[in-house]
Amino acid sequence: MRRVRAIPTPGRFAMSIPRHLAVIMDGNGRWAERRRRPRMIGHRAGARAVNTTIDFCLEKGIEALTLFAFSSENWGRPAEEVGALMKLFLNALEREVEELDRRGVRLRFIGERARFSPEILARMEDAERRTLRNRRLHLTIAASYGGRQDIAHAARALAEDVAAGRLRPDQIDEAAFGRYTALADLPAPDLFIRTGGDRRISNFLLWQMAYTELWFTEALWPELDAGLLQSALDDFAGRERRFGLTSAQIAGDAASASAGAASATAADAISSYRDSDRTPA
Repeated sequence: MRRVRAIPTPGRFAMSIPRHLAVIMDGNGRWAERRRRPRMIGHRAGARAVNTTIDFCLEKGIEALTLFAFSSENWGRPAEEVGALMKLFLNALEREVEELDRRGVRLRFIGERARFSPEILARMEDAERRTLRNRRLHLTIAASYGGRQDIAHAARALAEDVAAGRLRPDQIDEAAFGRYTALADLPAPDLFIRTGGDRRISNFLLWQMAYTELWFTEALWPELDAGLLQSALDDFAGRERRFGLTSAQIAGDAASASAGAASATAADAISSYRDSDRTPA
């Protein structure tokens, strides 16, 4: 039975900064076409937007960033474009990993790796090993990934554990299932951003984004800057996240939390006073 250690989750209703940001980076090709340039020029420009997003997350204290770089369906694109994307991917791994490591970023990849070349696989594994102990930002690249694929793999792994006697069927619930999915050791995404104008999640993190706040923009991915990211965060901060409850329940939960914090502060103050009162003059 798989066991993972998740990052602890604080109060989930009031949150101005998301702990986990998930992004579909859409619009590279259209950005290039509008400038009458080859699509690969757009993908190269999009790489700069990735760095902008990483910088923003580090500055704001966002703990996790998951980027949808290449879907399982993207293998069906023209072979020339796929080959150029793989070359760009390899170059990025060679160029960026040292700087990510220096800045305390942990890098990892989710998705089907079998279709990548041995050279790319070796680079991916090296990057994961090199940054394994970093904790300032958990950066996940979804490459050759699909949300349905993720759920199917989790179901298969659960079935294998049941067949092997490591797990009973009556032990399977949402929490148990979730431990077999990608990103099981991270909090679920709080905010999802998609550039490029489309308003769908396109088979991305289907299990993980059940209660994620969605934010869409017409801006193309290479046009993304810190101001646009801040607009998404400002919108997120104004939303009430109810998780199936009512506004009244959430208000009561917040009041209870405030009262608990006040009680704890008072108890600490009393304890400190008593300790000081016992200190010999």
